[in-house]
Amino acid sequence: MWNYIEHYGNALLLMLAEMAPYLLLGFFFAGLLRAFVPKGVYRRHLAPRNMKSVVKAAALGIPLPLCSCGVIPTSVGLRREGASHGACTSFLIATPQTGVDSITATYSLMGLPFAIVRPIAALFTAMFGGWLVNRYAREDEAVSAEASRSHEQDCSDDCETEEPIGETFFEKFRNGMHYAFVEMLQDVGKWLVIGLLIAALITVAVPNEWLAALHEYKLLNMVIVLAVAVPMYVCATGSIPIAVSLMAKGLTPGAALVLLMAGPAVNSASMLVIGKVFGKRTLKLYLLAIITGAIGFGLCIDYLLPQHLFQMGSMTMMSDVHCGHCVGFWQWLWIVLFVGLLINAFFSRWHDSRKLTKDHAEQSVCQYKVDGMACNHCKANVEKAIGSVPGVETVEVDLAKGIAYVTGRHDAALLVEAVGNIGFEASPMS
Repeated sequence: MWNYIEHYGNALLLMLAEMAPYLLLGFFFAGLLRAFVPKGVYRRHLAPRNMKSVVKAAALGIPLPLCSCGVIPTSVGLRREGASHGACTSFLIATPQTGVDSITATYSLMGLPFAIVRPIAALFTAMFGGWLVNRYAREDEAVSAEASRSHEQDCSDDCETEEPIGETFFEKFRNGMHYAFVEMLQDVGKWLVIGLLIAALITVAVPNEWLAALHEYKLLNMVIVLAVAVPMYVCATGSIPIAVSLMAKGLTPGAALVLLMAGPAVNSASMLVIGKVFGKRTLKLYLLAIITGAIGFGLCIDYLLPQHLFQMGSMTMMSDVHCGHCVGFWQWLWIVLFVGLLINAFFSRWHDSRKLTKDHAEQSVCQYKVDGMACNHCKANVEKAIGSVPGVETVEVDLAKGIAYVTGRHDAALLVEAVGNIGFEASPMS
């Protein structure tokens, strides 16, 4: 029993040691993107209903660190600003699969080939999906246009029309770093920790022969991964350690890529919202593009590319799983820094939630339960949607508890409708 616990701890420590510096670097670059890339650039080139706008939407979405829930209202905002239906779909497909943080983390655990193939696969899959929607889902354009018109305020900080006035370089940098090392860590931290825990458990508990027996059945590997990945939620970064540990047990590299692509881009909640906001036919084409792209690129890796290029990450981890003392000083430093920032992010969310509860305990405010929020992008989207309702004076959302505190004389039905239009569910609390 003690040996299993020791091996589990070593596997967890080694994966964290490999990922920590690259995760911090990825978060840093994400903060720079947030602070210094003009907000309007993400919609200015997406209006034409052609392949050029689809390609631009995919290319713009790849570096953004948005999850599958945060990208949906962002796409609604892009649609409201005139982006084409196909471009919005392309953005929906490309964005949650990647991000500068997940690309650097992929390199840390899975090596350079995977770090190159992953964004390329996301780019071409998104282009394919956007083309399908432009060609075969024209009747759904009215659905997405109505959804975008129903929400007068842009539902994402990434699509604001104006830059903050009077911000200095230092203020922009500070805000970007707060976004990177507080808000982003709050958003992906839980899923990253869950991914690491699951990966370590797979490493020490799953017998090698289980997946090794299926190694020759490459397409079957991918179908099994799809069956698991499609309904569940896993972020682009949290999927990496799970994919590595499964490869170490015999999962083919192509099937691992399927997990990296389908896991972040498709889950039950996002499918329901996309069907509602963008139309049923668009949802079907969206799923077709992701499944086809994931399996297509997975088969390319398994049959057309040299296999040794895609074995480095998993083989290194397995060879060192009994060697926790091999973690050096600098690796420990990165681990401590990352864990410290993670704890600070979680504490900040808890502190903010406690403060909101205390501030509104004795005030006459309306409270609404909001279901479906998973990140700070969701929180910002809900606050803006509620703020657009006539009569609302102030709104504050407690992300940890899923509660919106609203002041002002307003129509509750309109508020519930406004929140529903961006993919969440709100209900008054007695």
